[in-house]
Amino acid sequence: MSVRVGYFPSNNSLWVLRHRGILERAIPDVEWVDLRSLPSGAKPAPTEGLPSLHGDHLFDGGYDFIGTGSTPPVTAQGKGHDIVYVAISGSRHENGRLVVRDDSPITSLEELKGKKVALGHGSWQTTLLLFALDRVGLSWKDIEPVDAGVDASELFLGGEVDAWVGSYPALSKVEERTRVRELVATDGLFSHRSLWFTRRDFAEKQPEQLAAIVAALQESDAWIQENHRAAAELFAADDGGDVDHWENALRKRPFGLHPVTEEFVAEQQRAADLFHANGLIDRRITVADAVDPEIAKLVK
Repeated sequence: MSVRVGYFPSNNSLWVLRHRGILERAIPDVEWVDLRSLPSGAKPAPTEGLPSLHGDHLFDGGYDFIGTGSTPPVTAQGKGHDIVYVAISGSRHENGRLVVRDDSPITSLEELKGKKVALGHGSWQTTLLLFALDRVGLSWKDIEPVDAGVDASELFLGGEVDAWVGSYPALSKVEERTRVRELVATDGLFSHRSLWFTRRDFAEKQPEQLAAIVAALQESDAWIQENHRAAAELFAADDGGDVDHWENALRKRPFGLHPVTEEFVAEQQRAADLFHANGLIDRRITVADAVDPEIAKLVK
């Protein structure tokens, strides 16, 4: 039986696994689904909701297994999807931060009120920004979120937005062109982990295939840690980016899969509660409902 795995560059582990042929040794007929090729459907305005592309396609036949940042599985639960977490990475707080230009008059989070903030809405950047705002008593309605995607760095450099939740390697390119000032560090505010999740029915009915995916990811991640340059070349070949920038980004990131922890669940629950309180998801969810102790045994 074919197993469909969704992947894209933002989940570094799955991107490298897709290009190294490791999983095919255990599952010869694995079908790789590039998430960028799937129809995105209707996307809510960043003031009105969160995009649910990743979770929706997990349940409409798009794929069986996916790796993302922390926000999509919360969004999926918010849509009523029965997901289960498979594994998490270590903290990736070095991967990005909330910044302003060095000449900006903004010196504190409180001064973001009424300002334009660029981000990739629906990604980890939404969670980081909400955590930052909540720290100083601001809400999502107090700012003007700009869902900028790949255009974020140019909007930031051009002064069309006041602040930016930037991540590497895009942040490296900006730092080479202008001085930036950190408004809030990710470390101490948000762990920003990679994670992997699936449908409950897939986890229960195809445990051998799920175990094979986990084992292949672990093997591939071990390779990345020993071959940052070679891994960077895989990403640069796709986006035409700078290999040095990618290598710098990969060297800062933790690789390896870990079982879901209580600390992680608590952080996800806080994010889910803030999403609901700020009108970004329609229902309250319990993150722990998506945790299965049996699956944790796959991650050693």
